[in-house]
This record gives sequence, C-alpha cells and structure tokens, in this order.
Amino acid sequence: MTRLSSRPGCPVDPGLLSRALEVAGRLAGDATDVITATAGRGARSEAEDSPFDWVTDTDRTLERHTRRVLTSEFPGMPVVGQELGAGVGAEEAKYRWVVDPVDGTANYVAGVPWCAYSLALLDSSGPVVGVVADPYRGHIYTAARGRGARVNGRPVRLVDTGRRAGALVCTELTRTGPWPGMGEFIERAAAASVGVRVLGSAALSIAQVALGHATAAVLHSYHEWDVAGAVAVAVEAGAAVLDRRGEGAGGCALPTDGLLVTVPSVAEEVLSWWSAASRR
Repeated sequence: MTRLSSRPGCPVDPGLLSRALEVAGRLAGDATDVITATAGRGARSEAEDSPFDWVTDTDRTLERHTRRVLTSEFPGMPVVGQELGAGVGAEEAKYRWVVDPVDGTANYVAGVPWCAYSLALLDSSGPVVGVVADPYRGHIYTAARGRGARVNGRPVRLVDTGRRAGALVCTELTRTGPWPGMGEFIERAAAASVGVRVLGSAALSIAQVALGHATAAVLHSYHEWDVAGAVAVAVEAGAAVLDRRGEGAGGCALPTDGLLVTVPSVAEEVLSWWSAASRR
C-alpha cells in the first residue's frame, strides 16, 4: 500500500506558496460571505437526466470572481473550473488552479447547511496549496506543501488511534445515483460496526477525515476541482490517499481509479470492503 504524501513533491518557491495561500484564503472568505447570504433561495436544474445537477447564479458568480482575481494575481497560471471549464494551455502549464465554487449545490439550493467552496493550486506532483471554505461553520481549511494543515489559522494534525468500532466513513453518490456496489459496501461497514454517511459534498467529506471526525472518505468517481483542495488539507494533516487498488498516485495529481482518503491504520480494511463491493 502506497501513501500519497505532499512531502516528496516538486519543490515550490516559498514566496509563491505564501502568496497563493493568502490569495486563496481571501477568495474563500469572499465565498463564505456570498454562500451564507444567498443559500436556500431556490434554483432550477438545467439537466434533464439528473434533477440534482444544479447550476446557480452563485456558482457562476463565484467562479468568475475567482478567475478574475487569480488571473490578475498569477498571470499565466490557467484556472480550471466546474462551470466555465479550462483555460488555454491548462494541461501543459507548470501550475494550474482548480475551483469548485459551490460543492454540494443541491444542499445549497435547499438551504441544507452543508456545502463548500474549494480551491487548489496544482503541479505535476499534486496539490501545492488547497483551501476549502465551510461557510455554515465559519471554518476555512488551508494547507500548503510541507507546511501542514490549518483550520482558521490553527494547526491540525490527524491523530490515528486505530479505533474502528463506532467510526464513520463518508461517501458520495454519483451524478446518477448510488455507485456500483455501494449497498454491499455499506453492509460490510455496518458488519464492522462502522457507519456510512452520504452528506452531499465531496470536499467536506474528505475534510472530515483530516479533522478526525470520520475515519475514511470513499469516492467512486470525482472531478479534480471537487476534491483537490480537501486532499491537500488531508495529506498535510497526515491522511493516506489511495485509489481503489490501494495504490498512491505516483507522479499524478490525484489517483485516477477512485479515491480513498483515510486514517492510515484502517486503510486496508476499508479497501477490502470497497474491493469486495466492486466485484459484485
């Protein structure tokens, strides 16, 4: 089993790290203000095949604002977003930003207090800087390569107690519903006295592992912008990040075959549930 760690990644200029953290944190604060002021006002899904595939004015407004600020502060670094796509040359660029302006949009539209703003700076080794705003709790989670993870400026470090019974594992539905084998996975977790929760925000699900609230987060599929910011925080807090085969991403930004973010001591057991469920 290979652990994806930020430490062996390519070195990054300390000045860039500091400036990226500052700007990303400022954008997360802006997003917090907008999301809390506008949540629950209602919207209409634009996708006939997925009634919960929301796109709101807030999504577009926050992404445009993020792009304007990042383009001004970091000229030449492409910005890839959920709503407006990729900038020119994003795949070839040394650094690129990825943003999900509202992760958990269905919750946001309904006024359920569980959604996030996610922003990350990536290079070929993975997350360089990650920021996740948790607006309803007034928390901003931040991380930079080799500098650890913080919540509202306070350092956080994952404490691995090895405890399993009574723990929680987070997962998320796919765009069209439960992922293949999800029911079997939940049954196997329950047999081990572990609860499974579907909360509606991939970024916040991963953040719960970094914060010690959940023992693992399992995503059958995901978009880079959904998870990169939270993965940065989780890695810097001490979590293991693997694909469904138990392998790290190597030189890639993120695993490409599913995503498991977990307390290291329970990684093999959670992987065994996932692997067995996937074969059904």
